[in-house]
Amino acid sequence: MQLRVLGTSDVKISPIVMGTWQAGKAMWAGIEDRETTAAMRAAFANGITAFDTAEVYGNGHSERILAAATADIRDRVVYATKVFANHLKFDQVLKACDRSLKNLKTDYIDLYQIHWPSGSFGSASVPLAETMAAFNQLKEQGIIRAIGVCNFSLSQLEEASAHGRIDSLQPPYSLFWRHVEKDAMPYCIKNKITILAYASLAQGLLTGKFGPHHQFAKGDHRARNRLFQSENAQRVQTALAKLRPIAARNGISLAQLALAWSTSRPATCAIAGARNASQAIENAHAADLILSAADLAEMDKIGRLVTDHLDENPVMWNL
Repeated sequence: MQLRVLGTSDVKISPIVMGTWQAGKAMWAGIEDRETTAAMRAAFANGITAFDTAEVYGNGHSERILAAATADIRDRVVYATKVFANHLKFDQVLKACDRSLKNLKTDYIDLYQIHWPSGSFGSASVPLAETMAAFNQLKEQGIIRAIGVCNFSLSQLEEASAHGRIDSLQPPYSLFWRHVEKDAMPYCIKNKITILAYASLAQGLLTGKFGPHHQFAKGDHRARNRLFQSENAQRVQTALAKLRPIAARNGISLAQLALAWSTSRPATCAIAGARNASQAIENAHAADLILSAADLAEMDKIGRLVTDHLDENPVMWNL
């Protein structure tokens, strides 16, 4: 798997990044630490070298599981973690970073990210200049190697960039969710900011495993994902039916097709979660796929059966 440069930093990442939200267990159902650990090891064995986590994923549980699973290969993997919206004051950022360092059992973080903009989820409003001052200090001290932001609009990304070098933007981005293309993507391309696409499989929809009336287990936050609801769910199924022949003629799964589309997009790497080793291996093998221009054009048209009917709200869930 050929690694890519993260923004303009000296960090190199795999085009498929393993997402570990589910490893934290909170807001998910049926997650087992043993299987999560096996998935992380399988991901690395098959070329995935970057892992994305956050302090809020299970109150640090995801970070701790990642550390336990990859301690012996720390020098060969990239840790990307995040500080939540309620910890964006200067001192709070420093303390949150220290907690993440302890959880990850490391003395540096490769990519440290603002998880959500200040004020999200009822959090206190903190000037972005103050938050970025803490990030810049951590970077100057060598505690973090690169700075990223998540769920930022173009205007928020521009403001953050005025206060320091931003090397990545992490938005929800998939064949079925493409708001970033109309907002921040051109800026990212121009300024060499890597797009780390989360929910690149539309939280499982692009695997083709969920029917139009799927019922999630209690506690699974995906029940509130707008793509799973009402008319969107029917449009998704129509689009999936049209995508299946493309996957079949390429000899790959729907999930691999979707990930190959994501990694073909400008400046984009795809974050994909995995509950077990087999899913991690399947995701990893998508990294080396190259789809034809004709297939990509057909997929673009199919994806718009869903995205053309979405509103301008960039948040995927009815929270």
